[in-house]
Parts: sequence; structure tokens; C-alpha cells
Amino acid sequence: MKIQFDTLDYQTDAVNSAVRVFEGQTIKESNFTITNDVPQGTLFASDGIGVGNRVILNEEQMLKNVNKTQILNVIVPSDNLFGNNKAFPQFNIEMETGTGKTFVYLKTILELNKQYGFLKFVIVVPSIAIKEGVLKSFEITKDYFKNQYNGVVYDLFMFDSSKLDRVRSFSSANTIDIMVTTIQSFNKDTNVMNRENDQLSGARPIDLIAETRPIVIIDEPQSVDNTDLAKDALKSLDPSAGFRYSATHRDNTYPKIYQLGAVDAYDNQLVKQIEVAGIEMDEDGNRAHLKLIDVKTGKNGISAKIEVYKKTRNDADKITMNFKAGDDMFSKTKLQAYDEVGFIQDIDATPGFESVTFSGNPEKITLESATLEDEAIKRAQISKTIEEHLNKELKFKQSGQRIKVLSLFFLDKVENYRVYDEEGNPSLGRYARIFEEEYERLIHLSKYKELNDVNVPVSEVHDGYFSADNKGKLKNTKGDTQADESTYEMIMKNKEGLLTFYDEEKHHTAKANKIRFIFSHSALKEGWDNPNVFQIATLIETKDTINKRQKIGRGLRIAVNEDGERVPGFAVNTLTVMANESYKDFAEGLQKEYEEDGVIFGVFNKDSFATIITHYDEVTEEMEILGKEKSEQLFNYLKQEEFINSSGRATDKLKQAITDQEIEVPEEFIDVVPQILVAAKSKVKSLDIKDAKDKVEVKVVKEALADDFLELWNKIKYKTTYKIHFDSNKLIEFAAKGNESFDGVDSIQTRKGTYLYKKGMVEMSQAGVKADESSESSVRATTSGAYKLPDIITFLQNETSLTRKTIVAILQSVNNLDSFKNNPLSYMNQAAKIINAIKNQLIVDGIEYTRTNDEYEQTLFSTETLNVYLGEKGNSVKVDESKQKTVYDYVVTDSSIEKDFARKAEMDDNVKFYIKLPDWFKIRTPLGPYNPDWALLYEEDDEQHLYFIVETKGDASFEQLRPHERAKILAGEKHFKAVDTDIKFKRVSDEAEIRG
Repeated sequence: MKIQFDTLDYQTDAVNSAVRVFEGQTIKESNFTITNDVPQGTLFASDGIGVGNRVILNEEQMLKNVNKTQILNVIVPSDNLFGNNKAFPQFNIEMETGTGKTFVYLKTILELNKQYGFLKFVIVVPSIAIKEGVLKSFEITKDYFKNQYNGVVYDLFMFDSSKLDRVRSFSSANTIDIMVTTIQSFNKDTNVMNRENDQLSGARPIDLIAETRPIVIIDEPQSVDNTDLAKDALKSLDPSAGFRYSATHRDNTYPKIYQLGAVDAYDNQLVKQIEVAGIEMDEDGNRAHLKLIDVKTGKNGISAKIEVYKKTRNDADKITMNFKAGDDMFSKTKLQAYDEVGFIQDIDATPGFESVTFSGNPEKITLESATLEDEAIKRAQISKTIEEHLNKELKFKQSGQRIKVLSLFFLDKVENYRVYDEEGNPSLGRYARIFEEEYERLIHLSKYKELNDVNVPVSEVHDGYFSADNKGKLKNTKGDTQADESTYEMIMKNKEGLLTFYDEEKHHTAKANKIRFIFSHSALKEGWDNPNVFQIATLIETKDTINKRQKIGRGLRIAVNEDGERVPGFAVNTLTVMANESYKDFAEGLQKEYEEDGVIFGVFNKDSFATIITHYDEVTEEMEILGKEKSEQLFNYLKQEEFINSSGRATDKLKQAITDQEIEVPEEFIDVVPQILVAAKSKVKSLDIKDAKDKVEVKVVKEALADDFLELWNKIKYKTTYKIHFDSNKLIEFAAKGNESFDGVDSIQTRKGTYLYKKGMVEMSQAGVKADESSESSVRATTSGAYKLPDIITFLQNETSLTRKTIVAILQSVNNLDSFKNNPLSYMNQAAKIINAIKNQLIVDGIEYTRTNDEYEQTLFSTETLNVYLGEKGNSVKVDESKQKTVYDYVVTDSSIEKDFARKAEMDDNVKFYIKLPDWFKIRTPLGPYNPDWALLYEEDDEQHLYFIVETKGDASFEQLRPHERAKILAGEKHFKAVDTDIKFKRVSDEAEIRG
């Protein structure tokens, strides 16, 4: 199988954010007919062999570009272009794990070449694991990108100190060339990259690379340039600019130009939903439970952290407490069960031999000791992981989805998976043995007999990712050795095989096709993942060195089916973490890890409202924002009125205002109240992690599949086909002169570049010397000659995908080409936006749907397996089954708006039947599939039946939706009109609006 790639809006936004930094840069010669004294993209070194990047853009213009991008992405504008490393401009791009940052920066490289002709790029990574991941991404995206970028020639190579000729060819190649290196390869004077070399005529490899002025991509900068030595190493590359990609930026001195945080990624279902299942044993302190967690040596001597039961007011709770030598266990825990343990005689802090010795029974506990309780818990973890896995396979099988399910077990010792006798013959380690016993027990249950791999021998359904010695024996490593490099290669090599079902008819019989359960060393905790990992369990005996974010990172990516196509939506994408702690502890621990990495949830500050846009021109992208001063004023008012507390968090008063969509503000902010509430709502969100104990399977209410259901279903069940009537003459006319929705190209106005004369007062005080700009005016001065005019026709062809003939016709119809001469780049960018806006509007206007004889499959309501979560963080509404008003006993919802809609539909006596339309109810449109929200049978005056398709979009008005989303909804309306069954289409934010 081959993984397929889609054009995803959020990834396109991330690419454009980086590309926009260089707006105003001269356009490359190979794409445009430009007369230029110095060819774009060429830098001649002293020996004539160098070919590199050339940025022709001053710092002031670059900062303006950055600020415009920040405002578009709702980021507070930066005052400075440079961060802590002032050697070259660098920009933070925040993308949550699993959203495709490697794909994004590879596409950004190609887009920077297409727009500006840049050729040389260096990707700097923190580890071997991530380096191998980059290489794999390059290999699997190459065909896709060549298609997208008209067969562009580009290459990527790993820096290898034994192959320095490749560095020479990097410096001289006249095509896109990308070097990948770890920071460890050039952060010391002794590195080959920093030493003179005879192969390079006495030059240092680093100097040849620096001659090209590469654009640097820094993958996980918090691990790459976290020392002064590393910053100096990056500086020695002499980059033109740098883009820093991470889910958690610790150094926020660099301007952030794009952000897709954890909350937004989950809210928009761009990654898997996380549910936590825990195996806990609670004996209420009836037994002297003792588990050594950690031993530390500090100023006050040696201490031990031990998990014990401790008496509370009503019973006993299992907690971790600090102990020192001499402590009496009964006195510390206040529980009779610990009387026989006695007191602590000794604590040994020797690494590898950590232990606590008692005067009673047991005599000793160690970090290494696996008690009977531990073994029972590990067996339960393994068993529940297998059960979750098989249930997921069954669910996909019943719904006809060909999605292979994988489960991942992390171990900290190879011998728990595989052991060797004296002659080197392998046999099962204890967790592998437990796995095989539990798998054999479960797979033969009658409910799993229809599964695809039920007859595959148990020994072939699991395998281990561990590093090996020269004889092939698995061994423990730290994740960054030469042996680990080959292990990462194996993981990447097997990626597609692991995603492919075992199928003898299709000759898919490779070892990887049979594997569904993966055991991996805990040291291999970063740089790789697999989209079809649905369960993760950690079977760690000693201190758990994998943090929670690293665990979930191996399986956050959206799943793919057997054809390599992404299958979005939480109905498919739920990652179950089998934790060795409670749901509450895991959720709190994960949030704490985010906050330690600088991701603070739910805290307002004086800049929280600065990016509220008060005026925006969609065509020119000119905008005005509230700004920092007004934002601080509003923040102080909200604190004063107790909407925000002293810690900067929302009070119940603000939460109620968000719910009511009303808030009292000073008069000067009245016009932006909707934007204030949107900004406030985004701040009060937190990570939505589900508790597996709250999960229930949704049942069909069979009695409801009767008259009212059938009456409604018969109105919406028909499928359609569409064709598009596209009037090229209208496009030319509207693009040139405009229509009722958009101004045309003829409306574009530009001005020549002017010089700004600034005058200010210099003040001296105890605080220092300060210059205030008090006045500013334009100076009547022009550059020495006219701009060199680029090939506008080719540019607009590339940007709009229209024919040359159509572009020429549009330009012949306008009367403002002087504006093009004044400022070519501004004119071309505005023209492209106008033409695309008109084109998309005409496509939607020209869609004609025709009803066919095909129908949506009604039986899927009965055969599809659905799960919901109950409780405060749940995604469901319990229905009154006796009313028989909907198909299931729970309504599955995607938002609080939908929850509210379902509750009100339940209570509304006029609503006779309603359906939350399932994911498989998709309508084809030219802009991608459209899934409507609701179908309703509504009764008026006890007799007249009305039928509605309802779209609930919450607070956002239809006009505020993305044009792409708006167009899909409009296409959906046309589909239902063509179905011709008296169905009405409504867009509402509240159930009561249906009556309007």
C-alpha cells in the first residue's frame, strides 16, 4: 500500500505563513520573464562554484510581513524580528504532534522555491530517530510533491562525514538541495564538518554550506539550540533565515507566525481523541502495599518515595509518601496492616541497586522487584489492551471499514520480551508469554470469530522493535546509539507493511502484514509513529522515563485505510492509553507536562484581545486590529468587573456571559463584542481527555425505526450527481469589473514606494535614553528608475489555474494597468485573490444536481458500532427511549452547540423525529464531501408535517465561516433541492430558530 496525501487547510495555512515572510522578494527568473542584473537564486563564491540563496528584503519590510501573518493567525504582533540568536531572523511555527509538521516543512521548501527561487535548505534535528523520520517522510511524499509542483527536481541527503563530496555538490547544484543533519554533527570544533579537509581543497565543509546562505529548518528547537554552543553552531551555517517547528516552543523570543496547539487540534479533530483506561487495585488498606517509586540523595540525606495506603477520615487512599531511615511504617500510615512491616532500617541509593530494608516483613523492597500485585496488574493491562484492540477490529469490520488496527506496548527491558539461553537460542520473555496466553484466550471467543486474522498463529501477530547486537540478539539501549539507527530504519521500512492487512488472495503475506501488536523499547520514544496505533500500554518496571506526551505522540496521527487514505473523525480515531495510574492522575499529569513546556491553558493576559480584527479587506488583506493598548484596557476592565480573577482565569461570570452570548463592555468596545466573546471562549478551553470508564456502546432503539423514522428517511435517502455550468464570459466580466459580492481587478489601486520622514524627541531620564516618534510624513522622492515588470500572465495562471487566454482577456478588460507598473507585486497578489474569489463563487452558482436511483444504505443505522462518553466531559445526550424520537439511545455530538440542540429537540413536542446524521451520510460537492448535521420531522398545528435538514454552526454567522466551508454548505442546499421531496434547508445556532 501507499500512503495518500490530501490538501489540508491547516497545513496550507502553515506553509503560507512561512512563505508570506518573504513577500516583496524578487520573483525567480525561471517562472517569470524578468530582466535582472543578478539572477535570482545565484550567489557566486570566490571560486565560482557556489550556488545559493539571495534574500533581497530589508528587515523593516520582513517585520511588516511577519506582523500581517501574525494578525491573520490571531497571534499578537511581534515588535522585533530577532530572538535570542540575533545572527539571523528565525520564526516559530507551532504544530501539535501528529498534525504533519515534517510534511509541512518539506512543502514549505518547495513553495519557497516556487515563489522566490530559493535552492539551498538545511534541516537540523536533535536525534537519530527524528533524522530517520525525516528521510521516511521525504521518500513517501516525493511522488505527491512532484505531482503538485510540476515535476520539480529536488533532492534530500543525510550529512555523512565519510562522504564529503556530497557537501561539494550541495554547494554547487543549481537545483533544490536539502541537507539533513543532527546538531551533534557540527556543534564541536572536533566535528568533521568544522575541520579543514583535503577532499574539499582544504576548505571546511561548514564554510561551503555557509556560502550558500541556506534557509534552515529547525525540527524540535527546544532540543536543538538549547545551549549557547548549539546557537553558535547554527550561526556558523550563515543562514538567510530559519523556521523553527515544534509542538512546544520553550524559547518564545522568536516571532511566532503560526500556531496549531493541542486544544485546537483536538477541537478540529485533526488528531485522535484520547481516552485513558487504568488498571488499579484498591484494597482499602487491608494489606500492607509497598511499592518503591524512587530513591534520592539530597541535603538532608537519603530519602525514598514509596507507594502505600494511608488512613483518611473515612477509609484509606493509595498515595506516594517520602520516607527516611528510622521511619515507623505504622506511625506514618496510621494503618494496622503496616505494623508487621516495622521501621525502615536502611535506604540504599546506589544506582541500579536502589532498595529499602525493613525491620519486619517484607525484609526488603527494590525498584527492580516485581511483586505478585505488579504481575497481576501487568497481565490485566495486557489483557485489556488486547480486548480493546479486538473490539476496534470488530467495530471496523461491522461497518465495512478496511482499517488495520495496531497496538503498541512499551517495555524498559528486552528480557521481558525475549530471553536467550546459554547457546543464544531465543524464547519468550514473561510479558510476551503473558501476551500469547491472553491473546489465545480472547481471540477464540465467539464474538471475534469473523475477524480477518483469527487464524494467524499467535507467534506471528506480535513482534518487537529493539536494537540488536552483531549476532542478532536483542539488547537494551538508550535510543541514540548506532545500533538504534538500524532499528529506526526497520521501523520506518515496515510502516506501509504494518498498515496492510494479511490477505493471501492479494498476496499480502509478508511478516509485517501479519503483525498487529508491537513491543518497543522505551528508549525508542520519539521520531517515529504510525497512524493506525489505536492502543498504547506501558509495561515499565522501574522509573517510567517516557513522558505522557511522548507516549500519545506515537499514535496521535489520523488513521488511514487499506488504500492509504486518511479516515477523519473521532468515530474512528480514538487512541486508548492503558495507563498504570488513574484517569485523573494521567489527565492532570499530561496537562502539567504541557504547562512545563510553556503551553498554559485558560489564562488571560493584557495581550489576549490585541489581535481582534476591527476591519479586514478580504482582497487586499489590509486590516486594523484592536492592538495592545486597547487590549490591556479591556483586560483591566474585565478584571475590575470580576469576569477574570487575579490569576488571569475566567470566572463563572465570564463563562455565563459566553453561554448567554452577552457581555457588558465600555462603549468603545461595543462593536467588537462578538469577537471578544469568541476570544474569551477560546481561552477557557482545556485538553479534553476521555475516561474509558465513561465509554458506553450506543444501542439502536428498534421501536423508533418505524413510521416517523421512515417518513423522514424517505425524504432524505436519495443520492445525486452533479455537473457544473461555468460561464467563462461571466468570469472575465466579473473578474475585471466586479459583481454584487466582490470588487473587480479594475478596482485595484497601488502607489509607488515612498520614503518616510520621521521626526522625534530624544528624552533622557533615570530610565535611560528614549526616542519618541512624534511625527511622520511622506517625502516626494522616487527611485532612480521604473520597476522591472514581471510576467503577470504566467503568475496569474499559476495562482488561479485558469488558461492563458482567459487571463489575457481579463487583463485586456481593465483600465488600471498603471497601478501594475506602480507596484507590480501588490497588483498581482490582489488580482489573484479577486479572480479566485469570483471563480469559486461561479463554480458554486453553476452546480446543478440531479437525483439518481441510488440511495443511502438505511441498514447502516443498525450495523454501525458507535461509542459515546458519559459524564461532564462526555460527547452524548441520553434520550427518552419511550418517546421513540430518534434512532439510538444516545445522541453522539461533536460540540456543546450540538448537545444543546439535541436536548431541546428532545423537549420540543413539535419535533416528532430527529436524526444526528452519521459520518457515512456524505454529499458529493466539487469542493469535497459535505456531511450535514441534522434531519428533522417537525409538526405544526397538529397536522402539517415539515421536513428539515439543519446545519448548526454555533456563534459564527454564515458569513464568518471559511469561504470553502460556506461553499460546501451552499452546494449541500442545492443537493436537497434536487432531491425534490419538500425538504427544507436551515442554518441555525439554536433549535428554537427552526420555527422561524
